[in-house]
Order: sequence, then structure tokens, then C-alpha cells
Amino acid sequence: MAYQADERRPAPRPVPGDREVQAYLQDYALLLDAVAFPSLVVDHRWDVVLANSAFETLFRGVGSHPTAMPGDNFLRFVLFHPDAGTVLGEHESSWALPMLARFKAALERCAHDHGLQAIRREIAQDPIMEAAFRHGLPHWIRAVGEAAAEHDGAVRPLLHPDPRWGATDCRLVDDTPKTLRDLGHTCITLVLRDPRRPAATARRPRRPRGTAAHLTVVPAPEP
Repeated sequence: MAYQADERRPAPRPVPGDREVQAYLQDYALLLDAVAFPSLVVDHRWDVVLANSAFETLFRGVGSHPTAMPGDNFLRFVLFHPDAGTVLGEHESSWALPMLARFKAALERCAHDHGLQAIRREIAQDPIMEAAFRHGLPHWIRAVGEAAAEHDGAVRPLLHPDPRWGATDCRLVDDTPKTLRDLGHTCITLVLRDPRRPAATARRPRRPRGTAAHLTVVPAPEP
């Protein structure tokens, strides 16, 4: 569990609020850790407030990164971690572009948020990511429709490190209770599908570990 207080009782990342809010989050952390599927609670910047042990297991094989670990900020992980494609199947179309679309909407709602602006600057510093944000993303939305950017109900491929799951799919379920919603948080559970179920679509090859992320909706730069 993220931000363990001790070995017996998981604790949430500290957030502003009174003692009752903190007590609620501590109890919700216990509930979340009882969920068999990977679950996380994020704020409006995708900073991870809570993540259960199943979530940690899913991403246990990713390498260290100074700013884009999945248990710290899930948006940064999807966009900037070079190992993201080793866990998130069809990384570009199923994960990166939908997350870019969600980020764009958040930035339009909270234009002066310092955390979101920091992510925007990081995108701008990467020519490929910047071109994807400015040009590839609008093209993708026109092609697939705005509904494709929604998390709740989306079915997306995963490459689970546990061989009992392996290459499978998950359905993203937004099951945010009112108290979390009032705090500006969102709870998302990745409901894993039985890998023995016939696949609906063929899987793309797994990206080798350590390769730089690249969104193919824009041309690669000349060497």
C-alpha cells in the first residue's frame, strides 16, 4: 500500500483536511487493500493518494524513475516512464492518448493549477510528446470520438507480470464514493479479465524494456 504507516495499517498520502477526513482515508485504505484487483485513488493531478497491493504487484517490474513512478503520479507514469509499455498493452492508443485527452480537459478546467502546469511544461520539453498533444491528439479524437477518452467502462490491454494473468484485458471502473469525490479524488479499479477468455483483438508486440516512449501519431524526428 502506498505510504505505509506500519506493517499492520496502510495509510493514505497526507492531504489537507480535518481529522475525520484523515480517518476516512485510513479506513478507505483498508477497504482498498482488500480488493483483489489493482485499485488506486488519484487527485485531479493524478497524484496517487492511495494504491493497493494488487496495484503494486502489477507494476513491480518497472524500473526506477525520478518523476514518473506509477505509485506517485499515474499520468506521468503513462506519459513519461520508458517501461510503461511493458505493462500497459497497446500503450499509445489504449493508454497514452486517452490520458493526454483527460489531461487536456483538466488543464482547461484548472488552467492555473501549478501541478498541471508543471506536467504541461514537461510535455512541451519533449518534441514528440508536444507534437502528439498539439496535433496527434485532436486527430485521434476526431477519428475515434471523444468517448474513447473516458476511463469508466473502458476495456484496455495489460501485460501482467504474474504468469497466471499474462497478456490480458482489464475494465476500468470508476467507483468513487461521494466523500472522495467531494475531496476532488477519483477511485479507479482495473478489473482483470480471465486470460483464458478468447481475445477480441490481436496483441501488438511487447515493447522491450528501457526503450524511450514514442507516440506514433506523429512522425519520429530525423536522426
